Parts: sequence; structure tokens; C-alpha cells
Amino acid sequence: MYKAPVEQIAFTLKHVAGMAQALEEGRFGDLSEDLVDAILDEAGRFATQEVAPLAAIGDRQGATLSDAKVTLPDGWADLYRRWAEGGWNGLVAEERYGGQALPHLLNVAALEMWNSGSMAFALGPTLTMGAAEALAAHGSDALKEKFLHKMVSGEWMASMNLTEPHAGSDLGVMKSRAERRDDGSYRIFGQKIFITWGEHDATENIIHLVLARLPDAPAGTRGISLFLVPKFLVNDDGSLGARNDLFCHSLEHKLGIHGSPTCTMIYGDGRFGDEPGAIGYVIGEENKGLACMFTMMNNARLAVGMQGVAIAEAATQKALQYAKERTQGKAPGWSGAGMSPIIEHPDVARTLVTMKALTQGARAICYLCAYAIDMSHHTQGDESKHWSERGALLTPIAKSFATDIGVEVASMGIQVHGGMGFIEETGAARLLRDARIAPIYEGTNGIQAIDLVMRKLPLSNGDHVRGFIKELKAIAVEVDASNQEGFGETAVRLLSSIKDLEEATEWLLAKIAEGGQADALTGVLAGATPYQRLFGLTLTGAYLAKGALFDVANHQGHHLPLCRFAAENLLAETASLKQAVVGGAASLASARSILMAGE
Repeated sequence: MYKAPVEQIAFTLKHVAGMAQALEEGRFGDLSEDLVDAILDEAGRFATQEVAPLAAIGDRQGATLSDAKVTLPDGWADLYRRWAEGGWNGLVAEERYGGQALPHLLNVAALEMWNSGSMAFALGPTLTMGAAEALAAHGSDALKEKFLHKMVSGEWMASMNLTEPHAGSDLGVMKSRAERRDDGSYRIFGQKIFITWGEHDATENIIHLVLARLPDAPAGTRGISLFLVPKFLVNDDGSLGARNDLFCHSLEHKLGIHGSPTCTMIYGDGRFGDEPGAIGYVIGEENKGLACMFTMMNNARLAVGMQGVAIAEAATQKALQYAKERTQGKAPGWSGAGMSPIIEHPDVARTLVTMKALTQGARAICYLCAYAIDMSHHTQGDESKHWSERGALLTPIAKSFATDIGVEVASMGIQVHGGMGFIEETGAARLLRDARIAPIYEGTNGIQAIDLVMRKLPLSNGDHVRGFIKELKAIAVEVDASNQEGFGETAVRLLSSIKDLEEATEWLLAKIAEGGQADALTGVLAGATPYQRLFGLTLTGAYLAKGALFDVANHQGHHLPLCRFAAENLLAETASLKQAVVGGAASLASARSILMAGE
């Protein structure tokens, strides 16, 4: 059974991500460390005692559809209501709408715990938070007054409607349309697929954010508008009115996250209302909806990164518990009676420590990303620009590296279980099945890699990423200067990894500077995914070292062995990744002929 690692989460927040210093400097108003600890403790209790016990039920039963109505698994609707009553939906929302205006750092820490308890359950609240943020940033005062309070409280949930059967990542070719009405509203028509929590019985109303195109809109992504389309219309006094012309046509049968209803939504076919067309209200300006939606999507990408961390943590806990209990053979040096627990076998121990190192590294990357977002909001001028660029740079890494290792660690967890890991009753297989969607949605990890190299590396003409690499070098130098024997070869290995990152970065920046030449662009795109992992592994080594340095300075030693293991066992991969970045395009071009020949 999952138990929220509150102590490790708090350590990473405070001493790796930088929250302790920010609190000391008063960056977050009157927020105190005691309050931070109290929030984390209660979130951990709720995730451990209330969310996690319903995860297996959700996986077995799944969400069900009957007559366009979706029913959540047993206990889930009540669980959501208790969760919302606890105020968790409004941690970061503005106080004037009923939120608590707390840092994103605290919210992502809580998101980790909800997702470790049950990723399928946590998906719904995550989308509501994102929709509320998009509405707060871009909606009219009238829309915010009518809808935002109940979205922030969690009384109403929300969904995000982008994807269509013919348009996945290429939103420019979507066909959903909107028609203007004289009263300022719009009528929405179209079909959306893969809509997470698009229909359910947890709340009486669902607020859909829908991308659609007006008749006179420019072609491509420049002609997309964003609309708020409620399941039930809302009267001026806030009460619910008539059913809007939208419904869930079908539910997807998925590899994992069974408790999360993934809906095909139909808008405007005349099933409800006086005339065909779902009534909606534009958010922001017409034809500028994609920018509004990206407010929701960017933070959703960090939230998905937290799903990767969460699954990795849950898988590591489950595998560790099993390895302590399962006996098999006799490990070297085992002197006890009978067979030894498999955790005593070196290969199993290596697997488990690898799982812990990757999990903790991904957690640190995601928390540092949230810290950068917070600091961009709590600083001004050049300092705000610096943190805004840092958050932009880290977001694709946080999303992709964390979700990749979520799958990787969950797979390792099954391996530790052996044959029992392949049996559904142990729960290890569910974690892998749930994890597999995270590298795909909210922009596939390949798209994240392209975003990283094409848009984020060139920020400030490449000076931001160069400055970031200098910060990583400073951590390695501090490790070297500590003269702590427990670090082993950490400093040497980390400096080598940082050099790999630096050389790969400069190569990519040089290719990007060549402009749109086909060979240069092909080289950049071919190397984007290995570069993304290279960056993530290097950050893992650096941030584990940062945590270990804090321990050394405070005469503790808990994180030092994990730091050394990662440096001496995981960072060697960066050399081959660098080679794939700078030298992989030619071999890829040659090998593609095999694909085209069908061999």
C-alpha cells in the first residue's frame, strides 16, 4: 500500500527546489514553514488513507456509460466531494474567487501525492485547476463571476476539449465550428475525442473549455477560438438552468487509467435544447484561443510530469516492500536461516536503488520547474524574465523526463516482482498501464523535445541555457571542494556529464543558427529526444548532489549514498546520448530507407 513520502517531498521542496530560502526572504507573503509542513502532512494523510485504497477498485470497475451518463467507480464520487471540501482544488487560485493563493510548489507536491494514490482519480481535479487558471487569466469579468467561484471550490469540475478524430497534435486542421449569436453567445458544433473526465457523476455541472473555429476565421492555428461551454446553462442568480446541447457519445477502452472516463463528446447535434448548437461563451478574443488554452496546457504539462514522478514513487514503494518480504535463494554473505530476502541480492538492490535515484531526480526537476514559475510571479524586471525563461526551459524536460522514467521505473517494479509482477492482483501491472499514457498526452514527449531544442534553447540567444549550465557546474565544483569521501567519484562523473550537456547544447544552438537549411534542421530534430534525456539525467545528478551537499553541511548523510550511486552508475549514459545528438542524423537518414522499403 502506498504511503505518501512527506518527509522526502518536504526536503526536496525546501532544500533542493529552494522553498526554504524563498520563505526566509518573504517571497510568499506570510506563508510559514510550519504551515507548509501542515499542508503536506494533511495532503499525505488524505492521499494515503482515502485516495490510495480506492485505486484498485477504480482499475477493476472502470467508468461506465449508459444513456449518455457516466458513472464513476464505487466510492469515487464521494471521494471527490471529500477532496473538494478539503479545499485542495483552490490551493493556487486567487483569493477573490475562493482560492488560497499558495505557491505552485505546494500544489505540485500535493499533485504528486494524489497521483501516487490514484492517477486515474487525480486526472479530473488536475484539469479543473487548469481550466480555472485559463479562465482567470483570459475570461471576461462576467464569465469569471458566473463560473470561477464554483470551479475553484471544486463544486463544478471542468474539461479540456482539443483533440478531434483527424486532428491530434495538429490543431490547425480542426473542424469544430462556432457561430455567433446576437446576444453575444455562440453556438458550438463538432466532435472531440480523448476528453478526460468529459462526463461523470462527481459534480452537478461540468464546464467544458472547447476549441472551435468561426466561419470567417483565418486558416490554421491563427483562426482558433476558445469557448466556455457548460453542461448545464447557468442562470443569472447562479442556479442551474436547462441542459446544454452536448453529451458523451462513448467511452474509450484503454490500456490503463480505467477509472478516469475518457470521452468522445458531441457538441450541437440537437439532442438537447430548443435548436441545435451547444451554447458557449468566448474566452479572451476571437481567433486567439490557442494562446488562452496554452495557459492551461503549460501548467498541465508540469502536472503530467508529476504523474510520472507519482507513478515512479508508488512503483518503487511497492517493489521495495515486496523485495523485503520475498525470499529466494541465498545472497552472497547471507548468514540467516533459510533463503534470503531478494533485496539482499545485488542485482535486485541495484534495480531498486536505480528506481529511487530516477524518482528523486525527476521529482527535483519538476519541483525546480514549479519554483521557477513561482519566482517569475513574485519578482520583477530582469529577475522575473530570468525565472520565466527558467520555467519555460524546464517545462518540456519536467514533462518528458519524468513521464519517461515513470514508465521505466514502473517496468522495473514489475521485474523486481518477477512473475508476480505480471499478475494483476499485485498492483504492479496497474502502475505500468497507468503510466504509459503520460508520455503521450499534453504533447507527446517527442513534441516536448522539439519544443525544448527549437524554442527554449534559443531563449535570450542561448544565454539562458548557458547560464543554467554554469549553475550546474558550480554544484559539481562544490562537491569536489567538500572533500567528502562519501561522494566517491561524484564530482568527476557529474562534471563529465555537464560537459556532455554543454557540448550537445552548443552543437544544437549552432545548427539552429544556420536557419531553415534542411540538413541543419534534420540534425536538430533527429537529436532532440536523446538531448532531452541527456538534460534530464544531468539534472538528476546535479540535484541529487545538491541535496547531498545540504546533508553534508548539516551533518546528515541520508542523501549522499543515493547521489554517489546515480553519479557512478547512471551518468555514464550521457556520453552516448551526446553522440546520438551530434552524430545521429546521418545514420538515421540511412536507416530510414529500410523503413520505406518495408524491411
